[in-house]
Amino acid sequence: MLPGDHSRRPPDDGHDAGVPGRLCRVAVRLLPVTGASASLRDGDGLPVRLCASNDRASYLAEVQATLGDGPCVLAAATGAPVLAGDLRSGADAERWPLFAQEATAVGVSAVHALPLGSDTVCVGTLDLYRDTPGGLTGPELNTARLLAGVMTTALMALPPEGEDDDGDGEVAWPSGLTDDHDEVHQAVGMIMAQLGVGSDEALARLRGAAFARGRTARDVAHDVLTHRHRFDRDD
Repeated sequence: MLPGDHSRRPPDDGHDAGVPGRLCRVAVRLLPVTGASASLRDGDGLPVRLCASNDRASYLAEVQATLGDGPCVLAAATGAPVLAGDLRSGADAERWPLFAQEATAVGVSAVHALPLGSDTVCVGTLDLYRDTPGGLTGPELNTARLLAGVMTTALMALPPEGEDDDGDGEVAWPSGLTDDHDEVHQAVGMIMAQLGVGSDEALARLRGAAFARGRTARDVAHDVLTHRHRFDRDD
């Protein structure tokens, strides 16, 4: 997938994740949206896709993770809903120009992101995609909030990866999600060593290389770890 070329799509293995995956499909049935995805937020604010209702929703979740920008990233950072009703023009398109370009190129004109978690801790987002511009009415937003609440409860019930019960308030990652998450962070560590830069710059380099090559951050991270790609200061 090159910027503007959407012949390549993320693999389908992220479409279903038990109850959260089914709730994404319920959202599409209950609300005026054409797709839904859910992502968890790691300690650095990097969204990690959990599930999606279809390929397009899965793809846009990966785009936001690669760019480190978009409605779901802002909703996760602020813990408040982000309702982007028109990505084709106006303030929403100007706020996230690269994401808006990618979204509209695959036929998505609006994205609404709802935080998952509590009033004090945001663990991720439920993201809703529309193929036409438009917002959510009051009752529709209430339904979306209800679905986000049910999804939060479902996430807390998923079996964690390992026994991370150290009392530090961290939310354990559901089983099966840590491999992709760890690959990105391991790759960031290798880029730090290759370039002699801090973690923020290394992650920015990884995301920039992914977008420039029309790939996801996860794909480029795998190439770094398998020594298929090495960063230098010209990257």
